[in-house]
Amino acid sequence: MLAPKKIKFRKMMKGNMNGKAYRGSEVSFGEFGIKAMEPGWITSRQIEAARVAITRPAKKGCKVWIRIFPDKPITRKPAETRMGKGKGNPEFWVAVVKPGRVIYEVSGITEEVAKQAFLRASRKLPIATKFVKREEAVA
Repeated sequence: MLAPKKIKFRKMMKGNMNGKAYRGSEVSFGEFGIKAMEPGWITSRQIEAARVAITRPAKKGCKVWIRIFPDKPITRKPAETRMGKGKGNPEFWVAVVKPGRVIYEVSGITEEVAKQAFLRASRKLPIATKFVKREEAVA
């Protein structure tokens, strides 16, 4: 599971997910990618489950890049706890994803296999996604 080794503050505010992702919105390492179409939080468990779903049909000879990292702690208070008494303890980590963000990239496989792999991975993620290809710069 992905998690930061060291952090400055244990707890974080919720924040907002307004706007689009401008950084990390193009396929830059691999040949094919999967792009987020709506905002959301993706947990470290979901990131790992989708990664496994990508690597299974791709077999060997496939390179996978994970373009997001869960660096936001999410807190929960224990069940049946009364109001007040401060913020709960950190329970898990999430990556904040905005629309347009490339989540995974692959290279070394055909387009059909990549589409199949990303379809399986998208079922593991809590947000709508889209298959994208690398667009070579025409000069």
